[in-house]
Amino acid sequence: MFSTKQRVQCIKKEVQPRLWACMATILRKHNVITKTVGGLDDHVHLLFQLPAALALSKAVYLVKAFSSKWMKQFVSDFDWQEGYEAFSVSTSHLEAVIKYINNQGSYHKKISYQREFLALLRKHGVKYDPRYVFG
Repeated sequence: MFSTKQRVQCIKKEVQPRLWACMATILRKHNVITKTVGGLDDHVHLLFQLPAALALSKAVYLVKAFSSKWMKQFVSDFDWQEGYEAFSVSTSHLEAVIKYINNQGSYHKKISYQREFLALLRKHGVKYDPRYVFG
């Protein structure tokens, strides 16, 4: 999961399906099995299975770098935030996570991206310094 730089709401609804497909294609070219991609105008969630030979940081770098270049045809100064958030998902929870990612629009009517992110950190026991989370 990662957001646009400064969480600018610039991924228009009509572009989202093509961006999500672009990201899946980038990952597929590197032997990553993509389960689903989804998000809203300021962030994206990707659920994928990494091959043993590819580090998570490299996979995220590839998808962010190439999708950012692709997005510049719609938003000339488009960029993703510097970091990302990653959590592992057990096979028994895959369907629930896929449903969650595919229903981002309805989910975020109830909770903001910021609240969602902090809830995920707490749920997974990740310690964080609030000064640096959304700075």
